[in-house]
Amino acid sequence: MAESAGRQNLLEMDRAALRDYFAACGERPFRADQVVQWIHQRGVTDFHAMTDLAKALRARLAAGAGARAPVIEAEQRAADGTRKWLMRLADGNGVETVFIPEPARATLCVSSQVGCALNCSFCATARQGFNRNLSTAEIIGQLWQAHHRLRAEGLGPRPITNVVLMGMGEPLLNLPAVLPALRLMLDDLAYGLSRRRVTLSTAGVVPGIDRLAQACPVSLAVSLHAPDDALRDRLVPLNRKYPIAELLAACRRYVRHQPRARITFEYVLIAGVNDSPVQARALADLLADVPAKVNLIPFNPFPGSGLGRPAAAQVDRFRDILLGRGLVTVTRRPRGDDIAAACGQLAGRVRDRTRRSRRLAEGGA
Repeated sequence: MAESAGRQNLLEMDRAALRDYFAACGERPFRADQVVQWIHQRGVTDFHAMTDLAKALRARLAAGAGARAPVIEAEQRAADGTRKWLMRLADGNGVETVFIPEPARATLCVSSQVGCALNCSFCATARQGFNRNLSTAEIIGQLWQAHHRLRAEGLGPRPITNVVLMGMGEPLLNLPAVLPALRLMLDDLAYGLSRRRVTLSTAGVVPGIDRLAQACPVSLAVSLHAPDDALRDRLVPLNRKYPIAELLAACRRYVRHQPRARITFEYVLIAGVNDSPVQARALADLLADVPAKVNLIPFNPFPGSGLGRPAAAQVDRFRDILLGRGLVTVTRRPRGDDIAAACGQLAGRVRDRTRRSRRLAEGGA
């Protein structure tokens, strides 16, 4: 994404792409290493301040390039310490990014699209419709903004320990932009996160899972939410294209690239829909031969959903059945739900090109 008047946004590039960029400018490739450190580790976007670059190069970069991230337009803070930022994009759209501090970790939830092209029935983002994919600069720019804002607040040199692409959008439908962002997250000269601390969440885009495995196998989370195709077709319409058997086959292929890893299966528990003991046993059978961890997520209500959260006892019963069958299972405690920052609640500001939000407002499907 060029900045303006042909100015190249260097946040668009991982280190390999930056090396190519400098080589094309007649510069030595190691200049890319220096610029990555200046921009991502130190948060410096003024090329004139990059003192280990030659003055002529600094001037050339200032004239023809830039490093522009989305702008934090608004911040909300939850009672539990969760923070949600509305990131304003250059075209007037906005995406939401969530920071979740915990005693042993600090996680940033990043968006990959403006809205979402999928139409999962339990997700507030889906009701916003879809506008476009985010660029690499807009994806990594969310981490850049959060990282340097938190450092400036005195939260230490590495205030974010984990990144999850679980915000607005389906990351595997935007892999050309997502992959360079992932590489920057992992790059020791940028954010230096390990693969197990970067998680990509997908609704089940099977070709994308295979491509991710080959290109950048980070931790994988799959939004499952049902133990059978009939129910999953209703909850996650993408299942009609990539049914459960195909999805699980892709998951088994994926773990070949991370032999000691488990796939995290996210399961939003919706009262009276997918939370029965029979469904818990069916889920255990389904995942019996997959290296799996199950995250149970009690449904987070949002206006107009028409769905409810199960009672705590029902959630515990579902969890105990899975544990009794040998599945590693945790119940995710809602974080930031008082500011609509919990799983499934992100909405942002979407100029909906699908007209889905209008149809839903008018009572349509």
